[in-house]
Amino acid sequence: MIDFLDDEILNDMVLEAKKYTKYGVVADYIPALGEANPETLSIAIYRGNKNYVAAGNIREKFTLQSISKVIILAVALMDHGEEYVFSRVGMEPTGDPFNSIAKLETNIPSKPLNPMINAGALAVTNMIIGESTAEKLGRILSLIHEMTGNTEITYCERVAKSELETAFLNRSLCYFMKQHGVVRGEVEELLDLYTKQCAIEVDCYDLAKLGYVIANEGKNPVTDRQIIPLHITRILKTFMVTCGMYNSSGEFAIKVGIPSKSGVSGSIMCSVPHGVGIGIYGPSLDDRGNSVAGMKLLEGLSSRYNLSIF
Repeated sequence: MIDFLDDEILNDMVLEAKKYTKYGVVADYIPALGEANPETLSIAIYRGNKNYVAAGNIREKFTLQSISKVIILAVALMDHGEEYVFSRVGMEPTGDPFNSIAKLETNIPSKPLNPMINAGALAVTNMIIGESTAEKLGRILSLIHEMTGNTEITYCERVAKSELETAFLNRSLCYFMKQHGVVRGEVEELLDLYTKQCAIEVDCYDLAKLGYVIANEGKNPVTDRQIIPLHITRILKTFMVTCGMYNSSGEFAIKVGIPSKSGVSGSIMCSVPHGVGIGIYGPSLDDRGNSVAGMKLLEGLSSRYNLSIF
């Protein structure tokens, strides 16, 4: 059981996994992300209350990127319910890259296959209730603050600006979906919110707490208050298993078997059902956009402590 894992053992596992950082590259297609140190690898494992183990610089900040897709899906489902959300976004995995436009062109009706690809996340972001970008972003941040207990979390303006200036493919996805009635309103306003939510800045400890709440059926780790309804956390974990690791999700399910979501900053959030959250940061990525060393570290942890849900 993972209860017997301590900082010393975890540090040894991180040092072993860190050897794999040389096989990846940082995500320089978003210029601000390209500045990350590719040799970095850190992890926090949160087990509730103040009980956690960690290795590496777990207080180093990074942006959520695609991990934000899990949070905005929770907000949209709480805002509108399942029928509304899934009338505009599908529930099926895709073998295509996360930023692909191909399935939008061939599917009838022309809606994104799932909320974990860019097209689906843009459609979900478009559903967030609020009179302005600031209000919508504030609602997303409020949920994150309650899940982590850290009210200082906000977004990195420099990363958001860098993403917005290079969001040519995401603009194409938005305009295509607007043509088919999947998204509504101004595309630039949608992209402004989307790039800011992707640029929300956390550390490994924050990320592990986000994963913990989802693992712990939506309950606050300290007060036990229901933050996210139970049925929504089950939806989130299902998408994390089937679609959370881009088009490596099937392989990851076999090798690791933990509901997880990655981001191109090199972050990975994991929710081991019934109460363990894991936050990883390792910006050296494989060709599918997942942290190379982070994936190896999770393989080792899952195998050693029998964490697979399968």
